[in-house]
Amino acid sequence: MKIHLAIDLGAESGRVMAIGIDSSGKLMVGELHRFGHGPVRLPSGLHWDIGGLWREILAGLSCACVWARNHSHELVSAGVDCWGIDWALLDASGELLGLPHAYRDPRNVEYCRQAQERIPVSEIYQTTGIHMMPINTLYSLYALQCESPDLVACAKTLLFMPDLFHYWLSGQKAVEHSIASTSQMLDVHSGQWAHGMLQRLGMRTEMLGATVSPGTRLGTIREEVAAQTGLPRDLAVIAPASHDTASAVAGVPASEDSSWCFLSSGTWSLLGAELNRPCVTPASQNAMFTNEAGVGGTTRFLKNIAGMWLVQQSRVAWQGEGLDFSYAQLTALAGEAPPFRTIIDPNAPGFHAPASMLGAIADFARQTGQPLPETPAHFVRCALDSLALAYNHVLEKMESILGRTFDVIHIVGGGSQNSLLNQLTANATGRRVVPGPVEATAIGNGLVQAMACGELGSTGEIRQVIRDSGLVSPEVLPDEKSKEEILENRRRFAEICHAQGHG
Repeated sequence: MKIHLAIDLGAESGRVMAIGIDSSGKLMVGELHRFGHGPVRLPSGLHWDIGGLWREILAGLSCACVWARNHSHELVSAGVDCWGIDWALLDASGELLGLPHAYRDPRNVEYCRQAQERIPVSEIYQTTGIHMMPINTLYSLYALQCESPDLVACAKTLLFMPDLFHYWLSGQKAVEHSIASTSQMLDVHSGQWAHGMLQRLGMRTEMLGATVSPGTRLGTIREEVAAQTGLPRDLAVIAPASHDTASAVAGVPASEDSSWCFLSSGTWSLLGAELNRPCVTPASQNAMFTNEAGVGGTTRFLKNIAGMWLVQQSRVAWQGEGLDFSYAQLTALAGEAPPFRTIIDPNAPGFHAPASMLGAIADFARQTGQPLPETPAHFVRCALDSLALAYNHVLEKMESILGRTFDVIHIVGGGSQNSLLNQLTANATGRRVVPGPVEATAIGNGLVQAMACGELGSTGEIRQVIRDSGLVSPEVLPDEKSKEEILENRRRFAEICHAQGHG
């Protein structure tokens, strides 16, 4: 079987996955290596452990070589997808200029404010189609330009995180379009870098190279990597949809004749629709929707929601207290807790990078006159109830902006395993929910590689293969008994969002 290696890097963990299509046309999905990782706080700010990530990628590729040999599979290609926004600078010799900053670095907030004083928010949005968030590349690069202009002056090339790993794998420097589109530095109308806007901020643009489409063959693996891992020297390095959400949406098993939207559920939740062209209107700007590039020239029209970050960081806080809950245990506890006791706005600024997530949730409850969560069950139920209500709030906004209705929500990613959240989402939205595949990102990554190798002809064929492979869980229907309670809590949530300025 021909195998495509999907190197899938999330903000909390990474994995190397084997993706293949067997002789019957069914998908084979295998996890070869999984590892945890996270940012490191240094005197210069919050940085990614780029050396550690590279070491784990090489370890995963070595595992892939042994596995393929033991199972008589043919390793054909490899490609990297990653969270968006973060980037690295290289000098003329290809040397890395400093450790890449992590998007939650607090310094970005001030430089976001300064940039918006120089260029109106509406103009930035109309140019880029990207919602204003301090985490965006535009502001982190502007921060470096202001604080370390000599370092930026040495830069020959800017690469986003998956582009950097593709360069280290193949020796070829290229910026993949879907990851570049998250930066708030591309012109959403032309697909080119917004040079004029960037130059008005005094930013150098010489290091911004032309972008390549998802499915571009970059070259073959470097001799040193082949020697270190045992991989075949002719293994192709292919840029998939290198933004993880772009790969996840490519891996949504939707049929073309359905009215569907997607919810990519992980550290972030991203709820949106696949469009043929960007939607950049005053209404989409006011509702804080973003336009990012997908596979085949499509646009992912979506909104970022804090997602499982709320539970992940609560779990970290409990671990610090000596309470080591699994995610399954926390979900089970939440299932026994009273619903809608406390509701938060997941996108409120206090939840972006709090010193303590538990403290941030308690503070929000206190400020809004709600009962303070007292137990882990209360905290997690608060997070899950609030996420489900946020999904409905965003879905209704999206339908109003686009003038369309969506009958089914495809939930993909790790969060699709949370059966309680799936049911709460169906209840809150009144829509059918189809969970899975869990590994939609890696699958989308690998099958775009397969498409580049001529094994598949379109994203429609990718989605057909996934549907035919039994990777989707049974759909979840709304619980009619909860309808009256849901209507009241939708109202509560809308009032909370309005008070936060997110109405």
